[in-house]
Amino acid sequence: MANLKTKYMGIELKNPIIAGACGLVSQKENLKRMEDAGAAAIVYKSLFEEQIQLENLQISEQIDEFKERNAEMISMFPNMEHAGPEEHLINLREAVKAVKIPVFGSLNAIDEENWVDYAKKIEQTGIAGIEINFYHVPTDFEIIGKAIINEQIDIIRALKKELKIPIAVKLSPYYTNPLFVIKEMDKLGADGFVLFNRLFQPDIDIEKEEMHFPYNLSQHEDNRFPLRITGLLYDTINGNICSSRGIFNGKDVISMILAGADCVQVVSTLYKNKIEQITTILKEIEAWMDKKGYHSIAEFQGKMSRKNISDPFAYRRAQYVDILMKSEEIFKKYPTI
Repeated sequence: MANLKTKYMGIELKNPIIAGACGLVSQKENLKRMEDAGAAAIVYKSLFEEQIQLENLQISEQIDEFKERNAEMISMFPNMEHAGPEEHLINLREAVKAVKIPVFGSLNAIDEENWVDYAKKIEQTGIAGIEINFYHVPTDFEIIGKAIINEQIDIIRALKKELKIPIAVKLSPYYTNPLFVIKEMDKLGADGFVLFNRLFQPDIDIEKEEMHFPYNLSQHEDNRFPLRITGLLYDTINGNICSSRGIFNGKDVISMILAGADCVQVVSTLYKNKIEQITTILKEIEAWMDKKGYHSIAEFQGKMSRKNISDPFAYRRAQYVDILMKSEEIFKKYPTI
């Protein structure tokens, strides 16, 4: 029987399938379904800076309200409509207790103070590790890329100093040179890298003439860039590589491992094909390994990385020269009118 064991953040996992951060984990029954389907670990949904700021604002308003209390008031306690981050921490603690597989926390913050403060609070819930989400939405013409990277590196340095649990960095794909950024973060001791975050982009409703943010699931083709960077990173960093985006079936997982990934995160396929798709993916991986004669993940991991293939240009090509040279094949697939 194939041995699917691997590692993420230095933690041994029974297989390479991690259920990524999403709304599905909000329900305990889904956590159990993920575990029963074979997921090796679960990333709990993220705590966002906006939640932290909202809670701080509510507390401030309620304290001001409290100043006006008097002996004729029914209650002397502020009315908390929802607990914000505190509620998130309670739910995360319950999620850790609900399953036997590792549960990882996830944090999206902005200020270094909030990164450290809330990462420490998340650590206290009993999670196995924490995933920090780095991205930058360009709105200021004066900020240069180097300043953004330096700020993120400072955050990793601060978190590594304060936390005892391992840290993974989930990155956006929009760095000028993600290899440089990952290498610098790896030097600071980041335990894992998730390639990549899927960011929501705004759209405009032309009838209502207002902004909205449609929820778009990943498409299969979205895994191409993570695969490229995975193949370039293999055996060059100490942290584990976790590939994400556009991973729907066993073939997608196998491709990522061949490129050099230690594990993958799946989300969209759980929405499109139900949580039990995890079981199907694992069966497809085992069947392929048996057919190929592989007994463990380690036997084929990185086999198709830049380090181990003979074609020196395979991971460097970015233009369409191959398509032009094979135009007949393209026309067969997409016949012209």
